[in-house]
Amino acid sequence: MRSKQILVLNGPNLNLLGKREPETYGAKSFEDYFVELQTTFPSLDLSYQQSNLEGELINAIQSAQWDGIVINAGGYTHTSVAIRDAIAAVTTPVVEVHISNVTQREVFRHESMLSPVCVGCIFGFGLKSYELALNYFN
Repeated sequence: MRSKQILVLNGPNLNLLGKREPETYGAKSFEDYFVELQTTFPSLDLSYQQSNLEGELINAIQSAQWDGIVINAGGYTHTSVAIRDAIAAVTTPVVEVHISNVTQREVFRHESMLSPVCVGCIFGFGLKSYELALNYFN
């Protein structure tokens, strides 16, 4: 039996983890954390992509090769009808994650365009939010 192929997909500014607002996002880079995820989930075939470009995120979602996607769309969460439509158009289950508790932040972050088309949402547990999401696919 082949391992489930899971894409961890990060949106804009998440390439700055470990440098950007460490009091909110922590001091660890996502690349370092991804190695930990691979160790924690050896039964999953994990891939990681990050892009600051909306179209690249959409292309990754539309790729037919994934058994599941964990997405942190960053600021696009609150603005992108196009990413929402891409998630709705595929049969791949998608779990939305956020590092911070978005409901404790600015009001404009309280509503997600993506949540209604995702199988679940996890936020507010720091980087552990990704781990919790991957448990869904394990």
